[in-house]
Amino acid sequence: MNTSVIDLRPLNLADMDALRPAAECIRRGGLVVFPTETVYGLGADATNPEAVKAIYSAKGRPSDNPLIIHISDPAEAEKYTWVNSVYYVLARRFMPGPLTVVLRSRENIPSVTRGGLETVAVRCPSDPVARELIRLSGTPIAAPSANISGSPSPTAPSHVIKDMMGRVDYIISAGECEVGLESTIVSISDGLDSLTVLRPGRITADELHEATGLPVIVSAQVTDGLKDGEIALSPGMKYRHYAPHSDLILLDGNRDKCAEYILKSGQSKIAIISYSEDKDYYSKTIACADLFDFGPM
Repeated sequence: MNTSVIDLRPLNLADMDALRPAAECIRRGGLVVFPTETVYGLGADATNPEAVKAIYSAKGRPSDNPLIIHISDPAEAEKYTWVNSVYYVLARRFMPGPLTVVLRSRENIPSVTRGGLETVAVRCPSDPVARELIRLSGTPIAAPSANISGSPSPTAPSHVIKDMMGRVDYIISAGECEVGLESTIVSISDGLDSLTVLRPGRITADELHEATGLPVIVSAQVTDGLKDGEIALSPGMKYRHYAPHSDLILLDGNRDKCAEYILKSGQSKIAIISYSEDKDYYSKTIACADLFDFGPM
């Protein structure tokens, strides 16, 4: 497959007409990688079963996982789901933004998009490129993260070009994602009296409680993982995320001992996550390290 790259860097909202070929591609059943504020998504027409199946083929995994449908305005959820009063409370506080809400699906969202469930996960991204692509396409866009199955979720154009070149019709390149963490997914109880977090993300359980006044629990599928034969209640619960192909070593000891261990490891490419108090020490002692400031102790 020939992949065309639409480069919107630096982002200029006046250049949004450049998205029209990608939107036409979505309408005819093609695949488009597009940015959101969380991660880059691998998108197709959520109402087209064959287009949705192509998503899984591009990712290299079975179509056994529900997908999020992306809309350009929170009110559009009414076209594809049975909304309720709690959804509107959440929408007013967190949408557009990194929150996904699971609602009972209408029949115009096919079973393959829903992973065979009666519900569908809905999100309105805050990224202006994503929203304009959805608006121009005239259809909700189903999209998991735009990575090969088992790879880390992509947050920069270079990530998706590496994984998806030759697998999709278009890649929209618009810089690094603002959040870099997939959206929080929440479901609403049938009695509208509680919320359940199905996937943790930028928006916390405390924020959800503050916005709605409802008790918020975290699903056992999040804390304990899926049991054999158990059906995933939402996207992102069946496959691991944020798992780079590198070893992670947690060092317990004073910084001199830690530095000594690192220098003796023989590794030429090292990244260190440390507290602010130790950043200057490590930068002087281990010149090869990329340093990430974890904050104060």
